[in-house]
Amino acid sequence: MSVSPPSALVSRLRAAGCVFAEDEARLLLATARTPGELDAMAARRVAGLPLEHVLGWAEFCGLRVALEPGVFVPRRRTEFLVSQAAKLVAPGSVVVDLCCGSGALGAALAATVDGVEVHAADIDPAAVRCARRNLGRDRVYEGDLFDALPAGLRGRIDVLLANTPYVPTESVGLMPPEAREHEPRVALDGGADGLDVQRRVAADARRWLAPGGSVLVEVSDGQAAHSVAVFAGHGLEPRVVRHEEATVVIATRG
Repeated sequence: MSVSPPSALVSRLRAAGCVFAEDEARLLLATARTPGELDAMAARRVAGLPLEHVLGWAEFCGLRVALEPGVFVPRRRTEFLVSQAAKLVAPGSVVVDLCCGSGALGAALAATVDGVEVHAADIDPAAVRCARRNLGRDRVYEGDLFDALPAGLRGRIDVLLANTPYVPTESVGLMPPEAREHEPRVALDGGADGLDVQRRVAADARRWLAPGGSVLVEVSDGQAAHSVAVFAGHGLEPRVVRHEEATVVIATRG
């Protein structure tokens, strides 16, 4: 198709503050089907919509995860959480992606380890709709944390991926505009210290985990010790693993 010259598109994106304008231009050019669609996509990006929402997908663990506007964009640092979870599962393991957003974590783990049984849940209808595109309709549930899950999963979960919101309320306003203006507050705001939702997960996790099962959460490095105390206080055995900017707490049922 006939498209705007890449240099013009790059300049347009750079003028809007896109740091990786060249890379973004290539992705927009590869995704748009017509010149008119390219212009509309570029306009949405220049207006501040996250690139992944403009494209309709995000790259995560080598997958193209379907996204739509208003759904949390999976972060590259969270790939470390998936890599840690992959060490804990085998074919036949039961995995739940709680606070699943687009379902990226569950989809990535299923693609990494053959034969795992993946379920997912989120309180946000838009996220559930998106996760069903990535994981299938029959194992994605809408509701508040464990209340969304079928009772038959209680005591059977080998790995619980709980990428709960962990940004302290007063820090949400300091996040980049792409996040605070275009992603759901419920996926960002973790309460006064960022750990409110993690506390709720920890309080019920032991009842849902299989013996030897683990829950994995992502935190900031400064929150790690507090998160460890939260899970230990509910009878789990927590440990902290770190890689570059990613910090993950793994809490295991003994």
